[in-house]
Amino acid sequence: MEKEMVVGLLGFGTVGSGVHQLIEAHQDELVHKLGRGVKVKRVLVYDLQKAREVQVNPELLTNDASEILNDPEIGIVIEVMGGIEQARNYILRAFEKGKHVVTANKDLMALHGPELQSAALENGCDLYYEASVAGGIPIIRGIEDGLVPDRIESIMGIVNGTTNYILTKMDDEGVSYEAALKEAQELGFAEADPAGDVGGMDAARKMAIMARLAFSIPVDLADVEVQGIEQLALDDLQFGKQLGLTMKLIGRAHFQDNRVELSVEPAFLPNTHPLAAVKNENNAVYVYGKAMGETMFYGPGAGSLPTATAVLSDTVAVIRNMILGVNGKQVIAPRFEKVLKEPEQRNGQYYFRLQVQDRSGTFTVIASLFNKLDISFERILQNPVNESDNSGLAEIIVVTHQTTLDRIDAAREELEKTEVVTGVKSCFRIEGGLNS
Repeated sequence: MEKEMVVGLLGFGTVGSGVHQLIEAHQDELVHKLGRGVKVKRVLVYDLQKAREVQVNPELLTNDASEILNDPEIGIVIEVMGGIEQARNYILRAFEKGKHVVTANKDLMALHGPELQSAALENGCDLYYEASVAGGIPIIRGIEDGLVPDRIESIMGIVNGTTNYILTKMDDEGVSYEAALKEAQELGFAEADPAGDVGGMDAARKMAIMARLAFSIPVDLADVEVQGIEQLALDDLQFGKQLGLTMKLIGRAHFQDNRVELSVEPAFLPNTHPLAAVKNENNAVYVYGKAMGETMFYGPGAGSLPTATAVLSDTVAVIRNMILGVNGKQVIAPRFEKVLKEPEQRNGQYYFRLQVQDRSGTFTVIASLFNKLDISFERILQNPVNESDNSGLAEIIVVTHQTTLDRIDAAREELEKTEVVTGVKSCFRIEGGLNS
């Protein structure tokens, strides 16, 4: 057997401890697949004295990153510490020392991915980051390798387990957003401060990473339009059920005619759509390629061992490159200039919930407004008025046919000015077509 490969771990939290567990438990499989074992020589931690659920030899622990970054025996650095600037600094230092890097850091890759890839290329090093998107789902490898002969035109996915758990509870059990969030926090699916998840930024980072890779465009995080689920009303999910629709936080990247659109937003899906059946904390990514057509990647989007599996898979890929002598050659420069779609180039179907005056002629006024903007209706529903309600108000649901975003924006603005409409309560995109 060849000499074992030596790695260093930056971080020993949920993912780092999972990586250590897998390496220790799977030595036989690693030897079988690589012809050599894998050894963790050093683990960077903040507190050497902290009690840890996963047992590790105290002699492996250090609070000095230099003991990993300057050790000539360590050929691969696995970054699972999180954060941005310190992790970025460590990775750049690792490249300068000729070390390959595997990271699970979505925040870092979304903001500094191109810089780190360039640094890896300059130093003849590998940079792998499968675990930065959708935990244990091999979506990065799927896009980069499995679908490389295809021309990917669209990526749509549920890439945040916290929000999917909350929406599942709201949709299946009729609980409020606040109650579902509290339960997610109690179960450990949501952080004490869940803003990054429920506000959509976690999903936006993952969409930026995937779009950059799939479309070969220098996409920035700021290019992703983001709307979270904090303001979702249970009423809309219940109306959705009447229409055969399910609400999900959808990340969307679409590339057509050399123009790209990127968004993360709550959107309705037909109940027949594969993503509508993705429940609880699971993730799924739906990819459309010109040659392959539709494919879907599904599985746990977070967790110690699922994410650690993706990290170890990348580590195995780096070691194979080392054996073959082909490290630092997988980075491909962007092929296309980034051009974002304008609102008039962005098509979709939309759901409106309107609070209106409950009187004769209301429908006529609303229909005339939409007709003036060349937006046609597919469905209209009226929420029955409670006989004891003396407000003189009612709610109606309007589902449009396909139209453009600029027309939808204009409709929202005009509706707010219309005397018979007392409020546009909500407006959501419908993905996949109402009856598809």
